Parts: sequence; C-alpha cells; structure tokens
Amino acid sequence: MHQAMLSEKLADSRVRCHICQWRCCIGQDRFGVCGMYQNQGGDLYNLNYAIASSVAADPIEKKPLFHFFPGSLAFSVGSLGCNFHCKHCQNWEISSVDEKTMWRGCRELPPEEAIKIAKQYRCQGISWTYNEPTIWFEYTLDCAKLAKESGLYTVYVTNGYATPEALDTIGPYLDAWRVDIKGFSDAFYRGLAKVPKWREILAVAKRAKDKWQMHIEVVTNVIPTMNDDDEQLEGIASWIKNELGELTPWHVTRFYPHHYLMHLPSTPVATLEHAGEIGRQAGLKFIYVGNVPGHKSESTVCFACGKPVVQRFGYQTEVVGLEDSRCKFCGAGLNFRTLEVKGGRHG
Repeated sequence: MHQAMLSEKLADSRVRCHICQWRCCIGQDRFGVCGMYQNQGGDLYNLNYAIASSVAADPIEKKPLFHFFPGSLAFSVGSLGCNFHCKHCQNWEISSVDEKTMWRGCRELPPEEAIKIAKQYRCQGISWTYNEPTIWFEYTLDCAKLAKESGLYTVYVTNGYATPEALDTIGPYLDAWRVDIKGFSDAFYRGLAKVPKWREILAVAKRAKDKWQMHIEVVTNVIPTMNDDDEQLEGIASWIKNELGELTPWHVTRFYPHHYLMHLPSTPVATLEHAGEIGRQAGLKFIYVGNVPGHKSESTVCFACGKPVVQRFGYQTEVVGLEDSRCKFCGAGLNFRTLEVKGGRHG
C-alpha cells in the first residue's frame, strides 16, 4: 500500500483521484473505478504498489512499437486492475480483479529490483504493460526515475486515459507512449469499455508528443461490426495525421474472439488491409497490419525510395537500411528512436 500522489481531499472524508480521466470521487473505505485506489481515513492509497502479476523480457515489437529501438528487449511488467472494462480484453484475468483471489500468483517487485533484473536480462528498456500502467502510477514513476538513471528507455503501453497532471508528472522520465485509439465515436467507447470522455485520450496523446517529445505509436484493434466502419477508421487516421504527424505509426490489429465478445468472428484480413488503405489515403506513411504473422506490412519500407529498412517476421527483427532515424539509401526521415541523446531522452 502506497499513498497516492495526485488526489484532492473533499468534504465528509471523501477524496478525489486525479490520476485518470474518471477523476473518481471516493467515499470512506470505497474504491475508484480501477479497484486499485482506495480511500482510507480520508486519504487516497494505491493498493498494488510494487505488486507484479506478469513479468517478461519481451521484444519491443510485441508492445507493439516498430519505430522505437527495433530489435531490442524491453523488461515488461504488469500488475492488476484497469480503469476500462473492455468487452474484448485479452488480459481480463488481471484487469478484472476479485478481492478474494486478486493477489494469487503475484510477486513483490520493488523498483530497485525491477531495474536490476532488467539489466540482468540485458534489456535496453522497461515497459509497463499487460494492464493499464496508470493503475499503479506511483510505482511506474519511481521505476521510471531509476530507469533513466540507469540508461534504460521507458515505455507506457496505455489506453491513454491518464490526466494531464499524471502525464506531466511522469513526462520527464517517459520515452514512449504506445496508445490505443480503440474507435472514434461516443457510442463505440461507451459500448466497448463504458468510457464517457474518450476524446481526452486524443488530447493527452498530443500533449505527450508536443510537450514531452515522447515517441508515439497508435494501435486500433479492429472489431467486426463495432469499429470497422469507414467513418471511424477515417476519423482515427485523419486525427493521427493532422495532430501527431504523417510519420506516426498506426497499427491496425486483428481481433480474435475473447472475453465477452466470443460471439464475434475474427477480423478478416481484407478488412485490415482496407483500414490500411484508409490510412494511406489520409496521408499516413507507416501502417502496420498486426496479429497476422507474415503479412507483408510487418516490415518497414521507406516511403520515399521504397527500399526495406527494417525487416520483420513475427518478433524476429533485422535492421537493414536505417541510419539513426533516416533511410540509409535516400536519407528520408522515418521517425525512429534509436540513439541516446543529451538529457537522457532518445531521439
């Protein structure tokens, strides 16, 4: 248990959490939407500080991040709980917590130990993933500070629902913001995840790029009958191009039946390829079809000269034509992060 950083005391021993956009108003002994922040005696506490449910040395491509230290390993850590309740969640066993069994199979992983293990496994960075990282915000912040001192890159794999205050608190220590933009309508976000203020996700992603110069990649899991219509896909693609830039990678990934959406079919590959064409028409230069091993779009091809610069098959990655962030064949800028620069940020 760890006292929360971003909270506000209210009347009648209530407390407001300012870590995510729910901004939960929590009564005595009650929990926030995520289940991991509790009001105890009029103070807000995080319950899962340093409690890890999942730990692995993952290829960075698994996040997925394709333009950020390609071929590197990220020490990947997840905990419990989520501030979304997505019907198709692949990690529902850890995101949907049960008070009686939620700590089963977990281990304590203090920040110092996390950094030590990351280096032991020769990881170049650390990623908070598997469940929403803001759900143990104080822990990720403490780890991120130590990671930067140790020369490791830092990654949030996030649903993007953090508040601007939370983003600005961790911003100096965070290198990459791999964000889901799940759809582009009020009805979709309410229906899939019971989330009302989804446009705040867009504002915070843009803030991460503009204010903190984080590397941004966007993922949209394309779900048949829910967000596979042209209107939503065009909305996402146009927003990425106009607000994050044409070189921002967009991953359109295949849905597989899971959790409460077992009745839906897997996404046809043709639908994903159509989404990719929508992205190209919007002006995006890098669109990747995900969860389809061997698809031709897995590799990065220079948009200017057409030559391959990073070849991928699944999580096997080979850099063949990249010099810093540019194509070694024609010199075009490709929006990669590969080098350490002054101040501890990658560029």
